[in-house]
Amino acid sequence: MKKALTEIIKFNEERDWDQFHSPENLAKSIAIEAGELLECFQWGPDYDHQKVCEELADVMNYCLLMSDKLGVDAETIILQKLEQNRKKYPVEKAKGKSTKYDQL
Repeated sequence: MKKALTEIIKFNEERDWDQFHSPENLAKSIAIEAGELLECFQWGPDYDHQKVCEELADVMNYCLLMSDKLGVDAETIILQKLEQNRKKYPVEKAKGKSTKYDQL
């Protein structure tokens, strides 16, 4: 992910776009792009694989920019959250279930 983040930052620097990338604006952009990803599935389970990948990439780009803007390492916070989820959703209680952790 380091190479991807470096390239995203370079892309934005070349265009002087960092001025628009406050945490608030990045959070909005993540939500907007997530909506566009969801739109790919709006009318049923059939979808355009390429379009889904493009929208997913947009979401991930903004997420990486947000982590950089906040001064946190994306991989670190993902692994920390995964560890929290392991505790909330132990295999013996959660395997094969979609139940929320407080209902297990």
